[in-house]
Amino acid sequence: MTLIRPTVEAADTSGPGRRPGTRRAVAVLALVVLAALIPLLGPSAALHGTGDAAAPGAGGIALLRSVLFGALCVPLGELFVNRLARTVPGAPPNGPLSWARYASGAGVVAALGLAWFAATGSLTRAGLDGLYRSRDGRLALLEAGAFAVAALCARSRRPGVQVWPLAAVVLAEALRAHPAGEYSPLVGSELTLVHLTCAALWVGGLLHVLRTLRQWRGTEAGTALLGLYARVAVVLLAAITATGVCSSLRRMPVGTILDQLTTTAYGRTLLAKVLLVAAVAVLALWARSRLRRAADPLTACSPARAEVAALGVVVVLSGVLTALPVPIRWH
Repeated sequence: MTLIRPTVEAADTSGPGRRPGTRRAVAVLALVVLAALIPLLGPSAALHGTGDAAAPGAGGIALLRSVLFGALCVPLGELFVNRLARTVPGAPPNGPLSWARYASGAGVVAALGLAWFAATGSLTRAGLDGLYRSRDGRLALLEAGAFAVAALCARSRRPGVQVWPLAAVVLAEALRAHPAGEYSPLVGSELTLVHLTCAALWVGGLLHVLRTLRQWRGTEAGTALLGLYARVAVVLLAAITATGVCSSLRRMPVGTILDQLTTTAYGRTLLAKVLLVAAVAVLALWARSRLRRAADPLTACSPARAEVAALGVVVVLSGVLTALPVPIRWH
């Protein structure tokens, strides 16, 4: 009896101890499924009743583009936050395990899928000859190669050099979003370049800050890092807002924007994204208030986690936007 009882008790106590981890895994799985369903079903829902023509494979393109954007956010965010961490006095030398090479690998797969779509219009028809004749196909191949180089750099002794292939991905996306036939495509590409860079730093940076705080639990350096990120995030949000407004006005002039926000698929998705970004801004202000006034500044992590989840949906909606017909009306 005395030998068996401790074993039974240990088994009983280990069961509940695993429940939080199980619940967390289930929650993450549910979020992943939701994140996949939004781009797959989002284009058809946004197009319903608008009269806009659906692009071939819009759901697949939206999903692949969402993965590509997410794959860009993770390594850029890590580089950004690791640089901030080096300026924090007394920062512990250990940090969380890097996800950069895994994210870059996902980026390679997504970019190759987009290249195939650009060449054939589907994932099933063969048409490699059209791959190099298509501008979007060539840019997608460039992105796949850049992600592959970034993955190799992430495994090297100097992971910081992956910023250059990642910058090539951002540049390729900026060029893809504004073809040569568009009015002042260079201006549009510049706006997208700034918008995408700041968004990737904001989303990926916050994710890596929270992962770093978990690793640095119980240290003052964690509070300092969160505060430092919060100050930079204000500037990033301002740049994202300014470039987003300018890009929207270029595609939907002031006289038509209110109507297009509700009657076009692009406008509906953009409206949903704007509302979600506004909610994210409220969460960011809440986290910043807790950081300044709460007895334990790290209670700011609670709204920050909700902010990360909401930003993940924003990234997915950005992917959906790229698969929808743009209501461009040039002057």
